[in-house]
Amino acid sequence: MHELDTIFGSTGSLVEHINGFQPRNGQLSMAQAVEKAIVQRSHLLAEAGTGTGKTFAYLVPAILSGKKIIISTGTRNLQDQIFEKDFPLIRDALKVPVQAAVLKGRSNYLCLYRMEQALDQQVGFDRQLESELTSIKRWSKRTHIGDIVEVTSVAEDSQVWGYVTSTADNCLGQDCPLAAECYPLKARRDAQEVDVLIVNHHLLCADWSLKDDGFGQLLPEAEVVIVDEAHQLIDTASQFLGVSFSARQILSLLGDISAEQLKIASDTPALIDLTQVISEDLKEMRKLMPEQSLKGSWDELTAARDFEHALGCLLERIEQLFSMLKDVAIRSKGLESCWKRCEDLLLRIKLFTKQDHGEWIQWFETFRQTFVFYRTPLDISKAFASFAFASEATWVFTSATLSVNGNFDFFSKRLGLDDADMTILESPFDYVHQSLMYVPKGLPEPRDYDYTKVMINKVLPVLNASKGRAFILFTSHRALREAAELLQELTDFNLLIQGDLPKQQMLELFRQSDNTVLLGTASFWEGVDVRGDALSCVIIDKLPFASPADPIIKARIDHMSSTGKSAFSEFQLPYAALTLKQGAGRLIRDVKDKGVLVLCDPRLSSKGYGKVFIQSLPAMPITQELKDVEHFYKRMASEKDPLNTRDKKTA
Repeated sequence: MHELDTIFGSTGSLVEHINGFQPRNGQLSMAQAVEKAIVQRSHLLAEAGTGTGKTFAYLVPAILSGKKIIISTGTRNLQDQIFEKDFPLIRDALKVPVQAAVLKGRSNYLCLYRMEQALDQQVGFDRQLESELTSIKRWSKRTHIGDIVEVTSVAEDSQVWGYVTSTADNCLGQDCPLAAECYPLKARRDAQEVDVLIVNHHLLCADWSLKDDGFGQLLPEAEVVIVDEAHQLIDTASQFLGVSFSARQILSLLGDISAEQLKIASDTPALIDLTQVISEDLKEMRKLMPEQSLKGSWDELTAARDFEHALGCLLERIEQLFSMLKDVAIRSKGLESCWKRCEDLLLRIKLFTKQDHGEWIQWFETFRQTFVFYRTPLDISKAFASFAFASEATWVFTSATLSVNGNFDFFSKRLGLDDADMTILESPFDYVHQSLMYVPKGLPEPRDYDYTKVMINKVLPVLNASKGRAFILFTSHRALREAAELLQELTDFNLLIQGDLPKQQMLELFRQSDNTVLLGTASFWEGVDVRGDALSCVIIDKLPFASPADPIIKARIDHMSSTGKSAFSEFQLPYAALTLKQGAGRLIRDVKDKGVLVLCDPRLSSKGYGKVFIQSLPAMPITQELKDVEHFYKRMASEKDPLNTRDKKTA
């Protein structure tokens, strides 16, 4: 413990080697808690308020422990930040000879075999795809790691990546003729040799789920597993413990069968005929579903005329395809892989024809031309606990949002973390002086038809006082679109509206522009970091209760109610409180930031549960008076430019 005091102290190695580093009590306390968990081989839940510096707080004791470490993050961006920035800083400051590596899912790496297939085929490729494929071919000659993030000339969402990367479904593994040059395998070998391995939650869960992503056996080697952005882990784990299949997955298989058939099995025209029939069946099946893109319960599909018949027909066609592939699989490793993939799809589709769902939530999601069917487990706590604690590894879960009203039950029970130590590290920010919470009076009930119109009129004076520089976070796309139309009519602010531009481009424009208001939904409630004067106001339209129309939420509510539990107090309320905590956390990102948080839901004061939301947020002054907001911004302006303000008063 004493060594950590020195390292994090005012004359310690972090101050000496890291420009701008300032000692923080919460950061030291968290580092000590992580060190204690590692030494005692126990488990830790650590909520670290914004500004605590949690990455350094777990990196220092982890590196000093000399143990094999896995760090799992919620996003690839944070993976890269830790590997490229945070880890080298800490390693150099501590002068400890440790090595780290980043490991991503196989779809992030170039597959040389599939690239060569695409170059040979190029049937149906338009000019843009051909040009992108040529760029990737040139890059493949000089890359050392094969990480597709290196290819800046091709858009991240380009269709071409599906042709030149592999998945667990279509990878040939050790049977691949180019296995010796395989970038995913090289990344895995490198990962097994380092002291600190940085993965993301998808890869962490893939390592223990039945649908292993091909990178298994990482966890048995780990002595410490640190889960950053841990609040995202439950949804990811549920996804990997579930079962799904998609139209796109089937079409990908059909495309690979066609490519192999042209090269190896041209004497089997019936195989191609069947792939074409299945492709048409999928199009017809999509027509039986809602036209718009949405999520829905399985009951909605089974109630639709002809759906169950169409699903049965699809099952029969895939069975026929499996039988045909079995006869030709011996001709090539590619056809053998297609046969095994077809068998896996067949088993999945059969699950969806069962009438008894038991402990599973069965639902669907539609897109413009395709669809996905899901089976999601109602409860993952036992499965996760048996996986996580099967070894003697220490597990550390950390995030800015793990507790509700000072209680970790909502998070810990869902992962079966009964025996973990728990600690809350308060943010070092001075919310009393840096922020103000404004709850407007006179708002109608959120379900009121005119709610958004009234809400926008209530916040217009706030936007005028803040001179834009605001996020307005919405709980629905419908409300966002309505608010955007109203603001375009009522104001001259520069509006950045989610969907008009890519997220990162919107954020960069927001940082660089004056008098700007950004309107966003779910993806802007977390993982967004705008520091300084550019963001001085965060407005939240409603308390973010999850929509009961969401098939997973509805199923969980129904299940809890049927077992005598209070779905509202044990699930809906804490879920919404954590989401609000994430959204409100966008406001103060730095010790110098100042701003107003506007919560526009009358239930904060009219309902008894309103205090749960307030008490889950940082302690900041609360007002219902607009004049207090206007005074706050005047004070901000005077503190920023006191001479200018004094001149105005004497003029």
